[in-house]
Amino acid sequence: MQRVKIVVIGAGNRTNKYMEYAHRHPERLQLVSVVEPVEIRRRNMAERFGLKMEDCYASLDDFFAAKVEADAVLIGTPEDKHFEPTMRSIDAGYHVLLEKPIAQTKEECLAIQQNAHRQGVVVGVCHVLRFHPYFMKIKQIVDSGALGEIISINHYAEINIDRMTHSYVRGLWSQAKKTNPMLIAKCCHDIDFLLWVAGSKCRRVSSFGSLRWFREERAPEGSAERCIDCKVEAGCPYSAVNLYKERKEWIRNFDVPEGKTIDDVIDEELRTGRFGRCVHRCDNDVVDNQILNMELENGTLISFVVNAFTRNDFRGTHIKLTHGEIDGNETTLRVRRFRDNAERVFDFSDLCSQPFHAGADLNIVEEFVNSITRSADGILSSTIDSSIESHVVCYEAETSRLTGQTIEIK
Repeated sequence: MQRVKIVVIGAGNRTNKYMEYAHRHPERLQLVSVVEPVEIRRRNMAERFGLKMEDCYASLDDFFAAKVEADAVLIGTPEDKHFEPTMRSIDAGYHVLLEKPIAQTKEECLAIQQNAHRQGVVVGVCHVLRFHPYFMKIKQIVDSGALGEIISINHYAEINIDRMTHSYVRGLWSQAKKTNPMLIAKCCHDIDFLLWVAGSKCRRVSSFGSLRWFREERAPEGSAERCIDCKVEAGCPYSAVNLYKERKEWIRNFDVPEGKTIDDVIDEELRTGRFGRCVHRCDNDVVDNQILNMELENGTLISFVVNAFTRNDFRGTHIKLTHGEIDGNETTLRVRRFRDNAERVFDFSDLCSQPFHAGADLNIVEEFVNSITRSADGILSSTIDSSIESHVVCYEAETSRLTGQTIEIK
């Protein structure tokens, strides 16, 4: 069986998750090089896979100049740095597995698609919901035809308030110009799933949303620039002191330099870092609540809501079909048939605690490897061609949100 040689560009949290496949299946996938500007991340991944540091690079220029012998690259850089490494990798003849979102603009997404066709390489997008057992079961039930045709879908994504403040208020995804609007940064997974399960392209979209709460004028009286200096911190649900220092949550992405402890890093972050700031006094501009309406070419209507004001952290879906309905929340999936009122319930609660998105992270890498080696079932479902539609919808939805217009998808 052919082994694929792969290079990681961007050795962050997500690429480490995907590369667990290489750790478990070295006979199928071999890491041969790492490109990462942060030395501690570059060194950690090199040590994990037994690479020599001279085979790892701090810059794209050094990597491409070295002409590393490999079949593919896995790109997990920050999303404002997706376009250049993806285009250069395609030009160099590498197949590409690209963390979502594809790029920062619709034009960049289309340019990557066109270049992939021109160079004849595989470009896969990590839309992992397609590879998650729960969402795959929904797709299987719909495709069976037993419940007829889809009429409408109500779908929601609940972003746990800690995830929201960590990632989209204080964190790396807080500014649309530096990354992407909320809908594509967080929810292009959801849009991809909805289009995939409905089996149709989108005809038009409308969207409403705003940054309603995490604004300076909403700061409580007596609050400070930083949580450690704040008089009202003890009662604040968004306290960075409580989140990072007391509960020790959302700290796995903090780099711990040699000679330091995680507590040292947390203390420094609270004093001087971006994650120690008051949520009402950050430089964030992405929405904290949004609704999207879609009309598909096959007539299906879809309503999607994303909201951060919850302790929940899951997706919910209610699909109404001509002969039945499907209703689920990632833990339980309930299927009802109209004719005889038959009902079946699928229990997915055991998947909630399983790592790697219940194996979806590993499944997509395996399918990518199969598609390159043309092994059995070697057809990648989340190619650039099948994935780009969700991005177009997200970008046009943002246009609708900002202009108040319904946007026709061309």
